[in-house]
Amino acid sequence: MTNSNPGAIRAGKRVILLLAAVSLIFFFILPVVKLIWLSFRYEGGVSIANYAELLQESRTWKTMADTFVIVSGATVLSVLLGAASAWIMAYTDVRHKKALHAAMLLPFILPSYVLTLSWSSFMGAQGFAAQLLQAFAPDAKPWSMYSVGGIIFVMGVHHFPLVYLLTVNVLRKIPRDLEWAARAGGAGAIKTFLFVTVPLALPGLAGGALLAFLAGLDNFGIPAFLGIPANISVLSTLIYEEIIGFGPSAFARGAVLSVMLGVVAVTGTLLQWLAVRKIKSAETTVHADDTARYKLGGNRRLWAETLLWLFLVAVTAVPLLSMLATSLKRAYGLPFTVENITFAHYRYIMLENPKVWQSIVTSLELSAAALAVCLVAGTLLAYVRVRRPSRLARLAEAVVGIPYALPGIVFGLSMILVWMEPLPGWRPDIYGTVRILFIAYVCRFLILQLRASIAAFAQIDPSVEEAARISGAGRCKTWMFVLLPLLLPGLIGGAVLVFLTALTELTVSALLWSPGARTIGVAIFNFEQAGDTVYSTALSGLVVAMIAAGMGVVGLSQKALQRKGVRRP
Repeated sequence: MTNSNPGAIRAGKRVILLLAAVSLIFFFILPVVKLIWLSFRYEGGVSIANYAELLQESRTWKTMADTFVIVSGATVLSVLLGAASAWIMAYTDVRHKKALHAAMLLPFILPSYVLTLSWSSFMGAQGFAAQLLQAFAPDAKPWSMYSVGGIIFVMGVHHFPLVYLLTVNVLRKIPRDLEWAARAGGAGAIKTFLFVTVPLALPGLAGGALLAFLAGLDNFGIPAFLGIPANISVLSTLIYEEIIGFGPSAFARGAVLSVMLGVVAVTGTLLQWLAVRKIKSAETTVHADDTARYKLGGNRRLWAETLLWLFLVAVTAVPLLSMLATSLKRAYGLPFTVENITFAHYRYIMLENPKVWQSIVTSLELSAAALAVCLVAGTLLAYVRVRRPSRLARLAEAVVGIPYALPGIVFGLSMILVWMEPLPGWRPDIYGTVRILFIAYVCRFLILQLRASIAAFAQIDPSVEEAARISGAGRCKTWMFVLLPLLLPGLIGGAVLVFLTALTELTVSALLWSPGARTIGVAIFNFEQAGDTVYSTALSGLVVAMIAAGMGVVGLSQKALQRKGVRRP
């Protein structure tokens, strides 16, 4: 009875393709088109007057200069830290590399606002750094994080794992024969590093630097928490300030700034994609060399390991402990002593303040719903992308990646513009509700699940499906009993990434939240803006516990799958 009506089957496929194309245009392209259109609208016509007006203001140029200085400075710091860490991990014989690798990623796994609160607590007037300095000099004060330098430092520390990840594998694939030839030709260790290792590692360094630069442009939490109190604006926070100002031309001005920021981000994304593509093309012909190229020996290796662990503890664990200590104080500014320790702030945010508990529930529900939709849609699209490759499939992947390529604040504004009135005369009453946050999360984070699912499908030989069908299994049975068990580890990794990213999201939510749709990130931001640091740090501590629980679930799930004989793709 199968294929009894080929015409109906073809018609059904056309309908599905048409619905998919309309959905991609409506949810992923239309918001960007409306944003660009609004930036050129002026007094009922089309003009560049909005651009001219903004570019004549000194604040715009100061913000652009501060954005360039902050993002560039943070990128340089990220490259220095990431490249040094990658070289140590790839070239030396330091021990416990698996644990070191996990610790390297921790600064980026933590939400930017949690890392920011950690450092502001640590370097604050009553923080651990101040107490340590005052033990030697009573009048000494720690470096203020509420400054351009402070923003650069925290942003650089937050993003250096991106450079590390893209550089460490490139270093391992550099043929050691080329380095030996240079050394045999009379070049010393420094010359070999500068003229052989660095040029060959340049694709990884360039890709990591561009990724760190784009992450800096996209970042809202760090400059919002540290810059707004000090009257320091970058483009992302200036867009936020314009929109919440609710002036007569707030949306038009925000749209102009968003287009300017978006153009830079998309250009950087294309360059970063080219760099990563070059890395992948090299990786297909060269195998990774995991053996150490420099034997540090007993004492030097011990010193290298000690310094590396001290660095990782100093940039993550110590500030995090300082933040947790602040959340346990009876009042901000009191010394951290046994008499001043209390759990009242945690009780307040979890039991006594219904708005905070509502924000926790809202974030959990939104993250779970976004996970479910992204898991199904991302897996199906990945199947088409890998098993039915075509120009349309590649185009669909590129379109799905647009919301993630754009800075979050830009995408948030585009969602406002499109959902206030998606089509002329149609106002679906979505803006100002939790539904717009759900749509935004799905659109922005679908690419994460798609990429994870594509990687999982790429590891499964098509002959596995063919064998199942030859044995009499239909399409549904092939999926249920053959594909899904093999795909599950990769799919779980992508799904958890979507869940945790949505759970801790702030940038998009900062523009889209409403009193009935407040998220965890917004609640922390509001507490900090109101000066309630003990509550913001307590809620951040709860976020850290949620992230740890999520990572634990992933680890336990993968171990359980391995025990059942399902290997990770």
